[in-house]
Amino acid sequence: MAGRYDRNPFDEEEVNPFANPGNSRLSPLPPEPAGYNNYDRAATVDIPLDSSKDIKNKEKELHFKEAQLKKREQELKRREDAVARGLVVCLLWNIIAVTTAWIKGEGVTIWFLAIIYFISGVPGGYVLWYRPLYRAMRTDSALKFGWFFLFYLLHIGFCIFAAVAPPIIFKGKSLTGILPAIDVLSGNALVGIFYLIGFGLFCLESVISIWVIQQVYMYFRGSGKAAEMRQDATRGAMRAAI
Repeated sequence: MAGRYDRNPFDEEEVNPFANPGNSRLSPLPPEPAGYNNYDRAATVDIPLDSSKDIKNKEKELHFKEAQLKKREQELKRREDAVARGLVVCLLWNIIAVTTAWIKGEGVTIWFLAIIYFISGVPGGYVLWYRPLYRAMRTDSALKFGWFFLFYLLHIGFCIFAAVAPPIIFKGKSLTGILPAIDVLSGNALVGIFYLIGFGLFCLESVISIWVIQQVYMYFRGSGKAAEMRQDATRGAMRAAI
């Protein structure tokens, strides 16, 4: 049984409409700070994003680097062309000088050797190191670069050997080096001068060839193929050891 002091839930509460409502309502919330509703938007504005201008600058930079790389490749190809033409000139002049020595009584054997040097050296250089460099630059193949370096070093070795021409093969007179030039100069001044010119050509060819291989090696390292070639060699050694 409910007590007499219990409140009837169905009774309506009497409210005086003329009473002071100061304490009957909740206190208003403090005003929101400016930009509160745009808080998330302001946060996204602060995130650094690449503008279209930055993208265009990066594209220009990439195009510039690509143009510089192509320009460097063209310069290397022009230098290689100069080396190939220089080899033709050296071997052709070698035939002329050796022919004069043959006419002056040095024997026909050295002339035949000079012809062999020309007909084997010019196409051999084209096949062994001239074309491989073009293919290596076109395909960026570390294996083709290695092929080029191997046979180009042989080319440099031959040029240095020809510039000295030690008396190993037929007293060295089949090549216009410094040693046969000194030997021939004492007997015939004209033949000696021809041999000295040939010596100068082989020296120039050797210097230019060494300079070209340095430039190609710098290009090779800059392209990252040197590290790739070392990794391939390491893998091959590990496989052989296993």
